[in-house]
Amino acid sequence: MRTDGRKNDELRQFKFTKNYTKNSLGSVLVEFGDTKVLVCANFENAIPKWLDKDSKEGWLTAEYSLLPSSTSTRCQRERTKVSGRTQEIQRLIGRSLRSCLDLEAIAGKTFIIDADVIQADGGTRTASINGAYVALSIMIEKLLKEGLIEKNPIIEPIGAISAGIVNGEVMVDLCYKEDSSAQVDSNIVLTKSGKIVEFQTTAEGLPYEKAQLDEIFSIAKKSIDKIIENY
Repeated sequence: MRTDGRKNDELRQFKFTKNYTKNSLGSVLVEFGDTKVLVCANFENAIPKWLDKDSKEGWLTAEYSLLPSSTSTRCQRERTKVSGRTQEIQRLIGRSLRSCLDLEAIAGKTFIIDADVIQADGGTRTASINGAYVALSIMIEKLLKEGLIEKNPIIEPIGAISAGIVNGEVMVDLCYKEDSSAQVDSNIVLTKSGKIVEFQTTAEGLPYEKAQLDEIFSIAKKSIDKIIENY
């Protein structure tokens, strides 16, 4: 039994409050336990300079930040240069969302995801990915309605969750206390049909067995299925 009374395969209470802000085309406040992330989606009628100007594809990019008071001790704003951790998370969010998009369907456009962590208690990057998918879906509905894109570019829904091995037991949706003491740390992103987008699993202490890896995948898929059902 975990410190908050959950079973090892049990998610924290989670919630998606859609259209949380009025100015973004898509927005959602996503909550997993005490982790809260505001995710917004917008677009530009332009593509990155590094893409060929005659490219038949569009692009999606993501930005992520921890707000100063989101952690137990105030973290510094990243004003001119983002940390390696932030770059890693931004790339993870961007890769994950691009995996579910037909980029040719958004030719000439760049979709932009902004994920700002209001309160951090573990799982901020996976909460951001789930929120990004929801915010993106809201924006796409509006673009279709306004005739700004011709077809829905989403190929298949995706979902994400953290997992790990704590005190020798496989657990899903780790809070900060669990994550900080985990022997194995995982971040998993899957499609609705169960295809793997990301499966980041690292031993923070002792190496782990393949049977434990399989258990992590199984517990994560069950959780992601539930998350996608509640989008």
